[in-house]
Amino acid sequence: MANKKKKNSNYVTAKTIQAQLDREKAAKKQKTTKLTLIIAAVVLAAAILVGAVIGIVHLVKNNQSFEVTHHASIVVKDYGTIHVELYGKEAPKTVENFVNLANQGKYNGTTFHRIIEGFMAQGGSGASSATIVGEFESNGYENDIKLSRGAIAMARTDDPNSASSQFFIVHDTDGAAHLNGKYAGFGRVTGGMDVIDKICEDAKPYDGNGSILPGNQPIITSISIHTSH
Repeated sequence: MANKKKKNSNYVTAKTIQAQLDREKAAKKQKTTKLTLIIAAVVLAAAILVGAVIGIVHLVKNNQSFEVTHHASIVVKDYGTIHVELYGKEAPKTVENFVNLANQGKYNGTTFHRIIEGFMAQGGSGASSATIVGEFESNGYENDIKLSRGAIAMARTDDPNSASSQFFIVHDTDGAAHLNGKYAGFGRVTGGMDVIDKICEDAKPYDGNGSILPGNQPIITSISIHTSH
């Protein structure tokens, strides 16, 4: 009888020890799971933060931040400087393209090759061959920039997405009214409109399209970009 009691006692002790071991194992497993979840949460938060930082850097790098306004200074040999404010909110891709070309010096030495007094002065030919999307109403984009006197817009062919580097500055509101919603306006002259007036006044086009002989084309010495907040 005593042996049976002792055997039962040993069984209870072993069972108690096993239960304790099971509890410790479960607690350890729970602790490990909790630690894994914490690490996963930290990694996810870090990934989100890195993604946000990269996104912000990308926006700033590509001149997409609407808190920054770009300004261009167009220096024309023997005429003076035309100051232009660029509207990145209304035409972000167009402004990005223009700013990048200017910063790369692609416009330096180009000319105003097509000039029609009472209409516009067009320049920038040859600065780039890559095309960009046409950000204007008839092409499905919201852009309420009116092509009135002093507006700057991208020139293009019949293809709405054929704009490249050529731009034009409107000389007279009435002369360009028919282009509203059909060409991507992306800024406006804030100073030096008298330079455009003089360029248009001096122009001697040899055809009805405003074409100017190479020797008579006003030369764009440089286009520089600066920003303001």
